[in-house]
Amino acid sequence: MGAGDEMVEVVDEDDRVIDVVTRRRVRAENLRHRAVFVVVVASDGRVLIHRRSDEKDLWPGRWDLAAGGVVGVGEPYGEAARRELAEELGIDAEPALLGPYTYEDGAVRSVGRVYRAVHDGEVSFRDGEVVEACWVTRDELRSRLERDSWVGDSPAVVLPHLGA
Repeated sequence: MGAGDEMVEVVDEDDRVIDVVTRRRVRAENLRHRAVFVVVVASDGRVLIHRRSDEKDLWPGRWDLAAGGVVGVGEPYGEAARRELAEELGIDAEPALLGPYTYEDGAVRSVGRVYRAVHDGEVSFRDGEVVEACWVTRDELRSRLERDSWVGDSPAVVLPHLGA
């Protein structure tokens, strides 16, 4: 079964499940769904950013500010955050909840939760969704946000929680 065949909960603006459809349909029709973002910070305050694989179904090859993705059917937000962190960056950590979010643009509509994980070790790209990563200071992050090509959602959702 491919990623497009994965089943996803479609939710209303109040995060109530109204349907369960394939991920392919969520993307094709821009249906509102649940998602999580986990921003990774080092104990010295640097932020981990990463570039997405060119194979991603949304915003391929762009830089991203957080590990994250679609929440599985019946999956609690916290479990999804921990899973995405391990899958995308190889980090085994218990992310701390920063708060809820809503996001909508022409490519994606989601509701979910933003988390923060403190990590000073190595990262690995276990599932192939990430092709490179680097640690940046807050100043470097601001500069790169202006210069590089970024996904639409994670900067909008995560930056308010970083104070950057």
